Amino acid sequence: MAWSPAHMPDQSGRTALITGASGGIGLETARVLADRGAHVLLACRNVGRGRAAAARIGGSTEVVRLDLACLDSVREAAAWVHARHERLDLLVNNAGVMFPSYRRTEDGFEAHFGVNHLGHFALTGLLLDLMTAVPGSRIVTVASLTHRAGLGAMDEGGARSSAGRRSLTAYGRSKLANLLFARELHHRLATAGAATASFAAHPGLSPTGLWQGDVPRSLRPVAAAGLRWLAQPADRAAWPALRAATDRHVPGGAYLGPSQFFESRGAPAPARSSRVSRDVAAQHRLWKLSEGLTGVRYAFPSARAGAESSGAVCPVTGARG
Repeated sequence: MAWSPAHMPDQSGRTALITGASGGIGLETARVLADRGAHVLLACRNVGRGRAAAARIGGSTEVVRLDLACLDSVREAAAWVHARHERLDLLVNNAGVMFPSYRRTEDGFEAHFGVNHLGHFALTGLLLDLMTAVPGSRIVTVASLTHRAGLGAMDEGGARSSAGRRSLTAYGRSKLANLLFARELHHRLATAGAATASFAAHPGLSPTGLWQGDVPRSLRPVAAAGLRWLAQPADRAAWPALRAATDRHVPGGAYLGPSQFFESRGAPAPARSSRVSRDVAAQHRLWKLSEGLTGVRYAFPSARAGAESSGAVCPVTGARG
């Protein structure tokens, strides 16, 4: 069956946090969840844009300032959420940068890797205690078709080096990290018997703000042609993440993307991924590296406590990537 938001169950009583929700796919994700009754936290670097987005969305929303390029900001955002909410049902790690004007984050990491992966790794770990006892809670990390271009070492040297940052390789490496992270997180949640499941999704091609930035000259013809013939609008590009966040029939650890034209557009379905993204040892290595670089250690419940809290509705399976 071709899934669309029309198949989404009522989200009343659920609280969702969406990063990068002031525009593009994040805005569309937040809009649909709010329309279905969820209380949505719009986590945005620019609070003014976030408030404008909240006004457009309507429903029940809040805006929290989050700059993923600064780990202090990530900690402040997590503290803000803890001070106002006792539980979190959905976390959608959507925000990202592509070919940013700055070379490194405030903490000295290569911009793509620091924002797209390390910022989300830290945020997820700092919010995890609000989720692991919540039946049906889900974490969705947005990856990309370009994860296949993610070449280069994922070590501390690579995380801090901005060499080649203006290439699709640097962006792809951060998106590969998103997939490795989502799968390792799934494994650790399942092992702990937590009530939370981890998923990954990719939007295919969509003419969002990422493509309207400072795209390197060598990539402009390819980008223009791809967006012209294969892209889908942001509202449709949000469907894979929305399905991962809400479809009870999708098992934990799944990776979803558009189903047509080389996964560039169409209804969401199981997506293909590179061999490296399924490498269990690579998933584990990235996790340990990310802990060291961010200083964030995840606190998982014990397997027995997690099983008792989740009961029969736990959507997590024990299989790895």
